[in-house]
Amino acid sequence: MKFRSIFTGFLILIFANSAFALTGLEIMKKSDALPQPDTAKSKIIMRIHKGKRMNEKAFTLLMKQYPNDEDKAIISFSRPTRIKLLTHSHKGRDDDQWLRLSSGRIKRVASSSKGKPFVNSHFYYEDLSSVDIDDYDFKLIGEGKALGAPCYKVEGVKKTGEKVYDHLVFYVRKSDFFVVRIDFYKKGKFHKFLENYDVKKVNGILTPFRMSMKLANGKGRTDLFVVGLKYNADIPDNKFRKEALR
Repeated sequence: MKFRSIFTGFLILIFANSAFALTGLEIMKKSDALPQPDTAKSKIIMRIHKGKRMNEKAFTLLMKQYPNDEDKAIISFSRPTRIKLLTHSHKGRDDDQWLRLSSGRIKRVASSSKGKPFVNSHFYYEDLSSVDIDDYDFKLIGEGKALGAPCYKVEGVKKTGEKVYDHLVFYVRKSDFFVVRIDFYKKGKFHKFLENYDVKKVNGILTPFRMSMKLANGKGRTDLFVVGLKYNADIPDNKFRKEALR
């Protein structure tokens, strides 16, 4: 079972209010059970804000789900560089990632590099992978508001593979189990947070069209704007092979 990656979007299904108390795992299972596309094609603008400087990049994302709760995705930048990132997500172990540099050289992203920034943004390589809920211990730690909505606060601690973060805190909207925010804790401190905005329905799937990863100290953020999106289109398997990086 997987709680899909940030670029795929956090998808929504309306549930009736429960008459009983939910555990953290039960809440995340409801999020995990939301409808998801078999494939996705996205065009995304990335804006990296550091101090007074803003750097804009553009890329396309292809994603395809496979059996056994595994999926594959490839990010291809169109400007200002031709960098590509291929991710093969796995159940029960770390994902495989390969990076094509602007020079054309292809290298494997080591597990020890999962906590490094991707293309100088505030997203790490780890953030571009799926969250398999079976690989985490979840605990309901309280309630709170995020983007104006009452939410469950669920703590997630990774129990397998490389641990980039001490733990995550998911803000799961009570009304529909849509995740509106994720807090990331690193080395015992609140490090950064992701918020999802501009939710629209596409082919019956509600999807955030703007995502913002912000540093907890307020000194930087990276915004993603979805400017094109198509679900459930036919995408050949060869688009997700290592040869596609060339």
